[in-house]
Amino acid sequence: MKLSARNILKGKVVTIKPGAINTEIILELPGGAQIVSVITKESAENLGLAVGKPAYAVIKASNVMIGVD
Repeated sequence: MKLSARNILKGKVVTIKPGAINTEIILELPGGAQIVSVITKESAENLGLAVGKPAYAVIKASNVMIGVD
C-alpha cells in the first residue's frame, strides 16, 4: 500500500462500536497507545474490520491543534 499521507500507524482493532450511520473504531498501537476513529458503517463493513485484526491509522492533516488547561 502506498499513500501520500506521512503518518501511517499500524495497530490492532480492539473495539468496534457500530451506530446507525457511523462506526467508532479503536485501534491499539504497539506500546498500548490508542487511536479512535469514526468512519461510516458502510466503510467499516467494506474493510472487513474485526476485533483482533490488524489495521492502519492513516493521518493526513495540515493542522494539529494542541490545548492545555
